[in-house]
Order: sequence, then structure tokens, then C-alpha cells
Amino acid sequence: MNNGDFILKAEGIYKSYRMGATDVKVLKGVDLCIKKGDYVAIVGASGSGKSTLLHILGALDRPDKGVVSFMGRDLSRYGGGELNRFRNKMVGFVFQFYHLLDELNVLENIFLPTMVLKGVFGWFSCRRIAEKRARKLLEQLGLGERANHKPYQLSGGERQRVAIGRALMNEPSILLADEPTGNLDSATGNGILKVFEELNQAGQTIVMVSHDERVAQRAGRIVILTDGKIRRT
Repeated sequence: MNNGDFILKAEGIYKSYRMGATDVKVLKGVDLCIKKGDYVAIVGASGSGKSTLLHILGALDRPDKGVVSFMGRDLSRYGGGELNRFRNKMVGFVFQFYHLLDELNVLENIFLPTMVLKGVFGWFSCRRIAEKRARKLLEQLGLGERANHKPYQLSGGERQRVAIGRALMNEPSILLADEPTGNLDSATGNGILKVFEELNQAGQTIVMVSHDERVAQRAGRIVILTDGKIRRT
């Protein structure tokens, strides 16, 4: 299989952080390949480097050494504007704590990435289309009647669904989810995992980080990260 067959490929990824006088080595030579349509779960104990790896895959952080390629192109060769577009358009992020803006209603939170992508002037020409897509996502996620609510008026599961809708707004090539059920009870978390399964069945590529192997079992492939290295894929 050549590089062009992978949507995202990490090769020889090393990452360490300075803590006082000590360098803490988090990733120690990680290789990972993601194909279009994959649903991959990265599992490991707290501190194993799962979230760090996810952030590097999504260009939220840079490796000390190694290469991350998107559609065969090294992300380190992207300019600043290209990286911003990659993070906004090509990747959708879902986090454990939602990161919704309480001053915006649900609909506005969902179409916010398109506002950022288009800019002030471009937004006026596409606003109607963007709002229509945002409403469609809300219906798909079972939140059609919540469009005008503020995030603080929603349950945790509903807020995570809004966060998923926001991540999907710009039709990303890959969805990166960092402990998406970690702040939810078991029943609510199962509902979120069902959303991911349905998205993947419709063709969405997903990489999910979790410390819970029961959650990971819902994915199509499990990657175990131990002591900064991948043990099994």
C-alpha cells in the first residue's frame, strides 16, 4: 500500500515536554496509518501519550521528530494559513469538555467553523446555506428543537452532540475525538458512540482516544499506546 492510500500517516513521532529540570518523553517513535473510512480507537493509561498523539495528528501540536502526512503531504510543509485551513476544514475535533460558547445558541455554535473559514465578507454570501446545513446536522443528531437554546440549557449528552455537529460542519475528511464519552454517564456515552458508529457507516473517518477499552471495542480497529509506543494495531 503506498502513501496515497492513507488519509493520515504518522511516521517516527517523538514528543517530549519540559517539566522543571526534566524532559518527560511522551511519544517515543510512533507509527500510525489511517485509511479513508477507518474507525480507529487509541487506548492507553493516563499519561501514555494518547491525547498528545491526537493533537499532533490534528496539527494542534508539532512533533519533536517525525512526519505527519495528510493525503501524502507532510504537514510540516504547510504554511500558517494552510495549517489553519487544515485544522478548520479537513479535521473535525470533538473534546471531552465540549468547548461550546455559552454566549451563542446551539445553531450558532454549530455553524461557527464556517464563519471562521469564510471570514466576515465571505460569510454573508454563504450564511443561508451554512444555516441550512447546521439545521440539518441538528436534526440528524436529534437536536432539531434545541437550535435556539444556549449550551448551559442542555444536558451533557446534548452538549456533546452539539460539539459533534460543530466538528462535522465543514464536512471534514477526518474526525478526531478525545475522550468523547469521558464526561458522560454510561447510557449517555453509549448514545454518543452510536452516533459515531452511524457516522462511520456513512463513510466518516474517525480516530478516537479513550482510556476505556469497553468504549474502544465499539471502533473497527484498536491501537494500544504503552509507554509512548504503539503495542498493537
